[in-house]
Amino acid sequence: MKRSQYEVADVITRFKNDFFAQHSVNSYQMRTLYALEKCRTAALGGYVTVCDSCNTKVQAYNSCRNRHCPKCQGSKQIFWVEDLINSTFDVTHFHIVFTIPHILNEICLCDTKWFFNIMFHYVWDTLKTFGYSDFACETAAVCMLHTWGQNLSFHPHIHCIVPAIGKRFSGSYKHIGKTYSYLYNVNKLSSVFRGKMMQKIVLFLKNNNLLYSFKNTINEAYSKDWVVHSKPAFGKAEHVIAYLGNYTQRVAISNNRIVSIDEQNVVFRYKDYADNEKTKTMKLSGVEFLRRFCMHILPKGFVKIRRYGLYSSRMRTLEKKQINKMIVPEHAHETTRERLIRLTGFDVCLCPFCKKGTLVPVHERPRIRSPDNQSIA
Repeated sequence: MKRSQYEVADVITRFKNDFFAQHSVNSYQMRTLYALEKCRTAALGGYVTVCDSCNTKVQAYNSCRNRHCPKCQGSKQIFWVEDLINSTFDVTHFHIVFTIPHILNEICLCDTKWFFNIMFHYVWDTLKTFGYSDFACETAAVCMLHTWGQNLSFHPHIHCIVPAIGKRFSGSYKHIGKTYSYLYNVNKLSSVFRGKMMQKIVLFLKNNNLLYSFKNTINEAYSKDWVVHSKPAFGKAEHVIAYLGNYTQRVAISNNRIVSIDEQNVVFRYKDYADNEKTKTMKLSGVEFLRRFCMHILPKGFVKIRRYGLYSSRMRTLEKKQINKMIVPEHAHETTRERLIRLTGFDVCLCPFCKKGTLVPVHERPRIRSPDNQSIA
């Protein structure tokens, strides 16, 4: 893939000092920005390879491997899609999205780790409740957190992949829902999810003596109709998983959306869903761009993709040998290179010049340990 003319790393390099001077940034966010800035540069070290056919030397630099880096997610996304397909039931799957009103963003930003955790907890609690009430069985879900809108706004929401299968109390399995129809009533889902979330939020505010400060926010959040999107079934698991795979390993903004960077501003493309998904451009100051970007840096160690019910690690370990409809991996002993070739057709070790030889590492370059790079060592 051709390197983008402008990158998030360029924005960080140009505006980080002004950003740090104007905004409070925690140490983890700061380390993340430094890692993204130094990704695939001499600061992280690298290696020299030589083609065994044409003897051309190629210099390559190490990646930061940070999950917020727009340059380090390609293979992760591809592998995630295949791994999830290999561990799901071979049945119809539904795509359900839980969102919260924007009015609650201020409360969420008080403690994002706590807020995201209760979102996960009550999304699954709501789905589990409807599984028992509508179909009298235990169901499953794979849930994924996204926090951004196209314009880098703060918009926490959770995507859920729910299979049309459940486990009865007797231990047998049954199909739930109807093919190519909706699984649950979205109005009821919204009401139950709102009730569970608001009860927990009010308790949190009481315990931290913040309830009076957010009284109007709470009243408005209760009065709003919360939105739960539910789409008709995609068909088999691979269809919905492949669709969501395009978004799962993404970060708040990709490099190819950045149009220009000058001394003060950053211009980037975004898709306006309120205007028939038209592609438009937005200009932000470099400091504001970094402020918005940092809102989407997840807390350290936070798990943004979680499995529940029949898809949980415990249940999959217990049931995998008993369920014939679980897809069995066919390529368990592949190397990473072989797997990439099979899934993408691209060989990372193929010489880019002669297109015949293999690039063989001959020399390793250590990372540069200057004072500016100590924070990412």
